[in-house]
Amino acid sequence: MDKLLYVAMSGAKQNMNSLAVSANNLANANTDGFKSSLAQARSMQAFGEGLPTRVFSMTETPSANFASGPIKTTGRDLDIAVKGDGWIAVQAENGGEAYTRSGSLRFDNSGVLRNDKGTAVMGDNGPIVLPLPIEKVEISQDGIVSVRPSGATAEVIEEVARIKLVNPGNQNLMRGEDGLFRLMSGENAPADPSVGLLSGAVEGSNVNAVHEMVSMIDLQRQFEMQVKMMKTAEENDRASSSLMRIS
Repeated sequence: MDKLLYVAMSGAKQNMNSLAVSANNLANANTDGFKSSLAQARSMQAFGEGLPTRVFSMTETPSANFASGPIKTTGRDLDIAVKGDGWIAVQAENGGEAYTRSGSLRFDNSGVLRNDKGTAVMGDNGPIVLPLPIEKVEISQDGIVSVRPSGATAEVIEEVARIKLVNPGNQNLMRGEDGLFRLMSGENAPADPSVGLLSGAVEGSNVNAVHEMVSMIDLQRQFEMQVKMMKTAEENDRASSSLMRIS
């Protein structure tokens, strides 16, 4: 009886974890450059005192859906989208290097180039800092950032940095708690000159809202089924106790 109860209990718990993954995906359906998380469930042997006779279910997120999101044309000079495979290198909060597809950029009062999450964009020699004051910023397909100083004539364009673009292979990346991707090895990926950008556009989220809604409904039904199994285990236990008292 307790085996049935244990499996149902762990299954209900992992259904809730899967619901959290789908809810997070749905919440980021409009987040530029977001890659939806994948969830899978598998059975695990429970080890402890006595014989390993218990099996429980476990939900895990082994990877993300790396499919490209829709390209949205904005016409804004500081908006960029990665064409095909590749990533934009940014500086994480701990100072290390991480990767994103979010390309809605801006610069702060110090001239540091950042994305819409406030994360500094990396160049070949660290975070990119623009020489203020500037009148115009242009980003080429190969990631070269050029500026026109304030008061300069239209033909004056100065190259100040190159955005670090990488393509380490999606199978080598993992998502951190901050939503940024990093190499599983912990190293920094080398710049890849074959990665190109599309200026004046951003990549949208690749979350399929309809799929996530259907998944959430399915998981809720599974949760209800697990709860019914726990109630059935309780009823069977009561019936067994009654038989023991009669005998």
